[in-house]
Formats: sequence, structure tokens, C-alpha cells
Amino acid sequence: MSATANDTGDNAMTQAKVLPASDVSAGVGLAGLLGLFVWLLFCRTYPITAEFLNLPGQRGVLSGPYAALTAMLFTAGPMAIWSVLVDRVHLRASTGLDWSSKRAASETLDVSIVKIAGLWATWAIIGGLYCLARWYWSGQYLFAMEVLAFAAIPLVVLSVPYVIWLDRYMVNPRDGAWHFGAMLIGREASDLEQVKKHWRAWIIKGFFGAFMISILPGGWAQIVEADIAAIVSNPVELGLILIALLFVIDVQIGTVGYLFTMRPLDAHIRSGNPFLAGWLAALICYPPFVWGIIGNGQVLSYEHNVAGWGHWFDGNSAMLWAWAVWLVFLTGVYAWATVAFGIRFSNLTYRGVLTNGPYRFTRHPAYLSKNLFWWCSVMPFLVTNGSMTDAIRNTFFLLAVNAIYYWRARTEEAHLLAEDPKYREYYDWMEEHGVITSRLARLKRFALRRGRRSAQGAAAEPAE
Repeated sequence: MSATANDTGDNAMTQAKVLPASDVSAGVGLAGLLGLFVWLLFCRTYPITAEFLNLPGQRGVLSGPYAALTAMLFTAGPMAIWSVLVDRVHLRASTGLDWSSKRAASETLDVSIVKIAGLWATWAIIGGLYCLARWYWSGQYLFAMEVLAFAAIPLVVLSVPYVIWLDRYMVNPRDGAWHFGAMLIGREASDLEQVKKHWRAWIIKGFFGAFMISILPGGWAQIVEADIAAIVSNPVELGLILIALLFVIDVQIGTVGYLFTMRPLDAHIRSGNPFLAGWLAALICYPPFVWGIIGNGQVLSYEHNVAGWGHWFDGNSAMLWAWAVWLVFLTGVYAWATVAFGIRFSNLTYRGVLTNGPYRFTRHPAYLSKNLFWWCSVMPFLVTNGSMTDAIRNTFFLLAVNAIYYWRARTEEAHLLAEDPKYREYYDWMEEHGVITSRLARLKRFALRRGRRSAQGAAAEPAE
């Protein structure tokens, strides 16, 4: 989760003395992590299980794309169970549900019908956009399209009882989906702002959901098929497989977050980022846009003639081990930042305020660790052809990528600061007490003071 962008300067430290409680407990993500590891262990040891039980069919490890997809259920199930039974999130006022005021279905049926029409129209439009966008019909996206096409009919059918049931308990059942349905039907006054809010949430789910599903199989196969015994003594290969495992954790829990935006779990999207700059900063980092901007050989490429850490430390066993540990640590922080969200992870959304885990130390642990990882793994300032020009270009363009992530962070902060007073308390507390954020804030205030003094001194100088 990110921070916001009000530049508070010297007066920024309003004085949250206590760190606000997180809307997501640490147990949610840990429950999902446990479920994921149970399924991963089963998939890696399936040949033993199959032989012991004399099961028919092939007896290789379960490394295929459907095993990766099934892992989502083993991740989402424990997180949902923990959320309801332990954290009891379904009772929170933020769900917009009141379980004590059960209405007869006939009382809300008219509202439900309009809402279902809005949802079905939304999904039809998103499906049409998938069909028009060529990048969804090649490479890794083919798997995502197969999954979404298979899920379409169950989603349409199950949405009817789900909406009718939920509307009986919603404090205000006329949400964004209802307003969009009302606008389409033209029979009742609809609120355009609610329609925009509805579409921001579904564009986020449609765009990022397809991307996340598309990248599930690759990392999963790599981890399930890995021969740990063969690489355990090689720091480079061991480091890379541990990094791959951490990325699998990130992708699995992140995908659950995009797809399971269920109101009874208090995991619904309360709002999508309303700022155009926020969308530009985020989308530039994902396909198809990233393919023409940041990828190798593109506008902001920082990987020309690089070889990476394994090459430059080759022959120095101590440095290889130390660097492998450091890179695994950075990736671990990145994965931890996703795990901390539990079932609520997604870009460009407000789904509650997260203040625990790595977010206790900095408002943007994922962005910080990711950008440090690129510097330390790619080493763009070291090039194999000895060209100072390539080294300078690589360094400059990685700094440009860092700037994009800083831009993303500021736009996310602006969104959250505008949405929730708790986030403003968190923001102020971090400015004063965050292990990393407070030091950066003090450095920024020092630079601003020096800048103001320099400007005042220059103004006091007599004109020649």
C-alpha cells in the first residue's frame, strides 16, 4: 500500500503519537502462505504420493498451469477462513453490510435486477476489450484468456444468487454497479460519479487480473521442477531459485487479491485511484505499455551490455554468497509487502489502511526493495564492452525508472490521503517515527530549509 502526496514540509508532522491499527491482520497473509506451501509440497512430492496410493496416470511433479491455478484456491481459502473466523471482518461497518437487518428478497429484488444488468454489461464490455486487444491472444496471455473464458458462464450464473443474497444485507444496495445498470436501462436517475467509480474498479480488475493470471504458470513450473539438491552449493543458482520462490508467493497472493474482491470479506474495492497521473505511472510499468518503454532495447532500457552480479563476482565465493543473501532479502521484503495485504492486494485501489509488517518501516516497502534489487542485481553501471557511454546510459535510465516508481508512490499517497483519515494519521506517524520514512522526511526538510535560506540570501544581495 502506498502513501500520499500532500507535501507537508515543516508542518507535516502533526503528531500522531500512536501508530493506527492496521485494517489487515498479519494472520491473514500467513494463513494464505501456509496453504500455498501445503499445495506446493504436495505438487513437488506427487510422484511419491501417486506411487504409494498406486494412482493411475502420469506420476510426474504437478508443475502445469492448472496446478498453478489451483494454488490460488489453497491460498485464498485459508485467508478467507482466517478473515471470517478470527478477524471477523464480515462484521465491520466498512463492509457496508448490516447482518441484523435482513430484508426479504422481494424488497430488494428490483435493485438487484438493475445491479445484475450493470454487472453483466460491465463483463460483456471487458470481454469485448479482451477480444480487441491483440496482446491478449499471444504468449503467456493465452492461458489467462482460456481461464477467463472458462470462468465466464459460472460467473454470470452465480452472480444472480450472490447479488440477491447480498442486497438483503447491504446498508445501501444502490452501489456503482446499480448506478451503471440504471444508466443503461434509463429508467431511474443514475449518479455519473458512481458510474465512474464502478468502472475504475472494474478496469483495474480486468487489466491487472488478466496479467496476474498470465504469469502464474511460469514461476510455478520453475519452483515445482527445481532440483534443490543439485544447486544448494551454488550461491548464484540457489539465490535465483529462492528469488523465484518469493516471486511465486508474491504473484499467487497478489492474484488472489485482484480476483477475490468480496464485500463480506471486507476486501471490496472501496475506490480506484481517481488521478490520471496515478494511472499513467502504474500502467507504464505493465504490459503492453512496458514492452515499448522499459524493456530491454526500449526507450528506458538500462540493460545494454550488462552481465549482472553473478558475472562480476565470479570466482569470489564470499561475495557471491553475500550478494545472494542480500538479493534474497530484498526480494523477501518485496514478497512480504504483498503477503501483508492478505486478500486485499491490488494496484490503484483503496481497500483499507495497512500499517503493519514492512509498512511499519516505510510507506513503500515494495517499491523501495524492488528498485534496490534492480540496482544490485543488474549493476547497470558495469558493462561488458567497457563503454562508458553504455554505463552512463544504463545508469541514467534506471534512475528514470526509479523516478517513475516515486511518481507512482506519490499518486497513490494522494489517493489514500483523500480517502481515509486513518491513512492521514499513518502518514504523519511515519513522517515522525518510521524507521526509513522518518529519516528521509528529515533529510527532505533539511534540504528544503537550506534551499529557502539560499533563496533568501540571494534575494538580499544588492543588484549590480
